[in-house]
Amino acid sequence: MHVPILTEEILEHLCLKPGNVVCDATLGGGGHAKEILRKITPQGRLIGIDQDREAIDRTKLNLKEFDGHYDLIEANFRQIDHVLKELKIDSIDAILFDLGISSDQILSETRGFSFQWDSPLDMRMDLKSPLTAADLINDTPEEDLANIFWQYGEERGSRRIAKVIVEERHKKRISTCLELSQLIEKKFGRRGRIHPATKVFQALRIVVNDELGAVEEALPKAIQLLKPHGRIAVLTFHSLEDRIVKRMFKEKHRVGEIKIINKKVIKPSREEVLSNSKSRSAKLRVAEKPVLSE
Repeated sequence: MHVPILTEEILEHLCLKPGNVVCDATLGGGGHAKEILRKITPQGRLIGIDQDREAIDRTKLNLKEFDGHYDLIEANFRQIDHVLKELKIDSIDAILFDLGISSDQILSETRGFSFQWDSPLDMRMDLKSPLTAADLINDTPEEDLANIFWQYGEERGSRRIAKVIVEERHKKRISTCLELSQLIEKKFGRRGRIHPATKVFQALRIVVNDELGAVEEALPKAIQLLKPHGRIAVLTFHSLEDRIVKRMFKEKHRVGEIKIINKKVIKPSREEVLSNSKSRSAKLRVAEKPVLSE
């Protein structure tokens, strides 16, 4: 079951009121969306975006009590401007980006996000996309593969891991998550609780879904769509995403397009981390669109 992270802090910093129009650009399991709807209904409206059709279908059931107060759209959040235009919405009061992968996706035995399952090496959030993790693992030249693991997984052993993978795929195609994870674990062992394939899987997922490119493209569009005094909250889970958000917020703050609300990044409380270990790496950054005369 997906447990939303930093929910109270997000609701507090978005300053939601009844009647607000809010976009949850990363719908996921709908946990944040449900709490947002509690704040903005009955007059308010939520626009939920997710590229995963299965996530939208699950969330419809989760939000049944709020039928009539939301629109759920299957799209990548980099298309946020087109989504709102189609809905004839010019501007909104608040936007949330939760850039973490949904627990429902990780726990799925068929989607290929987890090294726990003997499932196809897929990792596509949008199942209509042509590129899979298996394509990357089996068809990418060794040097490029090592660069992917280093750049997107910050994996120090990137070159050694790439070499082992290329040697293995010469024998047979690597087609499942378990094959890949066991290959890495067998060759490099395990230290502590973190599986040695963790960063490799992160890197593959980021590249398959062009996650960093989507963030780079979506944030300026989202800021443009905010009403004066409207707020944007971005929840990240690894340093690559957080660097993009931090840099872009600083740039937009410097030219007066936004005002950074929390100079110090917001992190989960000790109690939340203890109750939900997946929250331990979460960082929340919030900004507000100023009135033009300010």
